[in-house]
This record gives sequence, C-alpha cells and structure tokens, in this order.
Amino acid sequence: MKALTKTVAIAAFGCVAMAGAAEARDQIRIVGSSTVFPFASAVVENFGKTTDYPTPVIESTGSGGGLKLFCAGVGVEHPDITNASRRIKSSEIERCNSNGVDKVTEIKIGYDGIVFANSKAGEDVSLTREQIFLALAKEVPNADGEMVMNPYNKWSEIDPALPDAEIEVLGPPPTSGTRDAFVELVMFEGAESIPAMAKMAEEDEDAFEEVAGTMREDGRFIEAGENDNLIVQKLEANPAAFGIFGYSFLEQNEDDIQGATIDGTPPAFEAIATGDYPVSRSLWFYVKNAHVGVIPGMKEYLDEFTSNDAWGPDGYLVDKGLIPMPEAERKKFREAAENLTPIGS
Repeated sequence: MKALTKTVAIAAFGCVAMAGAAEARDQIRIVGSSTVFPFASAVVENFGKTTDYPTPVIESTGSGGGLKLFCAGVGVEHPDITNASRRIKSSEIERCNSNGVDKVTEIKIGYDGIVFANSKAGEDVSLTREQIFLALAKEVPNADGEMVMNPYNKWSEIDPALPDAEIEVLGPPPTSGTRDAFVELVMFEGAESIPAMAKMAEEDEDAFEEVAGTMREDGRFIEAGENDNLIVQKLEANPAAFGIFGYSFLEQNEDDIQGATIDGTPPAFEAIATGDYPVSRSLWFYVKNAHVGVIPGMKEYLDEFTSNDAWGPDGYLVDKGLIPMPEAERKKFREAAENLTPIGS
C-alpha cells in the first residue's frame, strides 16, 4: 500500500522518472513576500523545533518574484509554497496553469498595514494620500491640469505645513507586493482626489493607472530592494528620509522609527484590524497541491501555520506584528488548508 501511495504522489509531479529527485529533496522550499517573511520564518522555526521534519528553507524574493518562481512548474526544482502581501493576479493564475501548476490552494493569514515612516529623530508628520502622490509620482498635473514632470523637491513645496526638507523616500521594487499594494491604496487613491487625475480616470483608466502608478526616477524615490531591515537602518542614518514597509517592521523597530499619520489616522494595531487605517491589506500564501504528499511535512506545515497557537488572537505571530483575522475567517482558511481546496473551487 505504501508503494502504491508513493507512486501516485510521484505521478502528481508529472513523471515517475522524478522519483529519485523527489526523494532527494526532503525540505519544504518557500519563497515570496518580504512582508510575510518574518511571519513565515517564525512558523518555519517553530515547525523545525516541534516536528521530526527538516526545517524548511525560506527565501525573501518579493511577492511578484515568488509567484513567478512558484508558477514556473511542478517538480522538486520549483518552490512548494509562495508568500504574498497581495492576492494572486489572474495573469499569474494563467501562468501557473500554462506550466502545469493547475491546483493551488490560497490561504489568507491575516492583515497588515503599509506605513510611511521616518526616524524618531525626525519630525512627526501627518500626510494625506494626495500629498504622497504629489511627492512620489513621476508626472503630476500643474495648475492648468496639464501633466508635467514632478517639480517638487521639498515637502514644503507641496504644502507649507509640511517639513521644509528634501523629499527622499525609500521604497520597495516593482516585484514587491508591498509596492503593488502601496500603488493601489495610496498612489491611485491620492491621484483620484485631484480633479485632473479624476477626469483622466473616467476617460482612460489605463492611462490613469500608468501615470498614477509610475514613481519618479530623479532620486527622490529610491528603490531599496526587498530588505525592509535595510530601509529601517537607512532611516536611522537620515532622519529627513521616509521609508515604505509593512506595519510589523514599524512595531519591531518602534524605539527608533515612527509611522506618519495618513488621512488623519495613525498606523496602529486596532486601526488596521478595523480597517480604519486607510493603507491596510491582507496577507497570503499559496500552496502547490501537487507537492503535498511528495515533499515531506507539507501537510504538517500547513497545520502549524493555521493553528490558533500561530495565527490566533493570542498566537505567536501576533507578537511578530500580524493582525489576526476574525474567527470565522480563520476557520474558513484552515478548512481550505486541510482540504487543499484549489482556487476557483
């Protein structure tokens, strides 16, 4: 019976000839979001300590980069799980399907906020999403509503009430789910509050998204890679600079950095949990169903991540900054993990 089970599992990889390769990898391989990385790392560490399975290998590649690797195919050379700080796109599902990754389980793990933060040695700032758009967009409308290259060099040029300091913002690259969410929740929303941009959105949505989502390239916005800890270090070195990253990194470094108030609401646990903080988002991971039963420990890893001890209101992931889901949502996604419910089922 064991031999039959093994044969079926290997067949799921698409080729019995891969049996030796499947046996060669006994560690779960995880890629994806830098925001989800600290949460998944905590689960990985606990899993390695409390089970007889090898500690999974986890890599921070960014949400987009992780999904690209994940969707490249089935087999031991491809990751088993990818973390994401945004939901998988339809184009990524299509890419997965075209490469034989046709059964993927989607698990929401909780909530997070994107913060706009600076050193505690700098000014405590209150910003609107419109002001952030005007500071960071490559092109902005002038007084006549015509699009021009961004002329703002200082925050005070956008609004005299803001600091008389050079605009310098360290943020994630295009492969990051944090970048995707920031563009959608801040740049698009901020742009739409400007009449000329709102008109563009009504007349040509694609043009609007292209303009509103393109960051300036003159050194005011700096892509700082997928290492959020590096952004924190740079903010400590330059109190006038701001950084964009997940709330958990703010919480973990609250002695040194502070989050700006956005549209009247500061980034705080309760405000993110209730959705009052305007830059809140869901966090996810995706499981390659064909690898479960072939790569040792997959089911057990899912059990650990979706346990109350991990993601519950008093779980160890809350201590890392995760905003937990309500009980009904946790139940829904735990059942999805238990049943390996494919997306779209």
